[in-house]
Amino acid sequence: MLDIYSGPYAKQKIREHGFNAELFDTILGASGGPKWFVLAGLDRTLVSEFFATSNQSIDVIGTSAGAFRAACMCQQDSRAAIDRLAHFYSNTIYSDKPSPAEISQSAADILGKMLGETGVKEILTNSRFKAHFIVARSKGLVASENSKLQMLGLIQSAFANMRSRTRLTRYFDRVTFGTQPLNIIDPYHLGNQFVPLTEDNLEPALLASGSIPMVMSGISDIPGAGQGMYRDGGITDYHFDLQFSKHQKNAGLTLYPHFYPRPITGWFDKRLTHRIPHAASYNNVVMLVPSREFVASLPYGKISDRNDFAKMTPEQRIPYWQTILSESDRLAEHFFDAIKTGRIVDEIKDFEFAVK
Repeated sequence: MLDIYSGPYAKQKIREHGFNAELFDTILGASGGPKWFVLAGLDRTLVSEFFATSNQSIDVIGTSAGAFRAACMCQQDSRAAIDRLAHFYSNTIYSDKPSPAEISQSAADILGKMLGETGVKEILTNSRFKAHFIVARSKGLVASENSKLQMLGLIQSAFANMRSRTRLTRYFDRVTFGTQPLNIIDPYHLGNQFVPLTEDNLEPALLASGSIPMVMSGISDIPGAGQGMYRDGGITDYHFDLQFSKHQKNAGLTLYPHFYPRPITGWFDKRLTHRIPHAASYNNVVMLVPSREFVASLPYGKISDRNDFAKMTPEQRIPYWQTILSESDRLAEHFFDAIKTGRIVDEIKDFEFAVK
């Protein structure tokens, strides 16, 4: 039902100390839009139950939908925030041919309902769970809101990335908005600008982190980050190939609920099967992934994704998504039962993807 993978350092620490919340100091949330629904059950329980037994500070890092999830986890009632996000996102209905402005406005509405009246303040003042939203600042043609120019810039970016991921710096800057500085070690050296989260920039930064090129409007001139057009953080960090500590002795582990057993580095790497994450980036990571058998048991034999908007009517899509949200609770039940019985240590597998 739930596959559990880890890097060698993480496996060693767990074998020595058991699967304890105290071992972890980071939670990761990847881009992926509605794919996230299959993880909702786990997200509901991570802060409210799993980490309730520990006291250490936890960095919660996300891009796109993962950033929205991070914002939920860093609110006072994380379970209620996750439920709000799941409800309003899964019930989204667009016009037949929605414009980027329409989709962006829908995302802003969902964000407002998820945060409520006090969410921004709760995230900024949370003493334990520290939110970090990764955003990509666009350069050149990809900064344009003209669809033809933006598409040309994206094509240029894709070809540059195909030659070398380091060439992305010609088109995008990584910007991390957070409640405290975040140490990022990137094997591709794309750089990182840290911007403190404030009441003025939290909502635009969060919206920017999910602003998919060509699909949504970009967010311009976010306070504190400087002038520019800001877009989806998954462009640089789709499923992550980063370290968030130097993995020295007694370094904390990273808990990564993910919908796939094979992470994809950046948005332009989806079809580049040769580009695989570095071993160092996953040395201290524990990844929780719905098993193939669990996914096969879902309606249509797959997890939800953004293509469902085009391929299904709302009458088909919404009940299907609600079923996934409900079934996701079974993954959380498996996770906690495996911890309680102690069998989780024996269930941990090595990562399926090859590493360099």
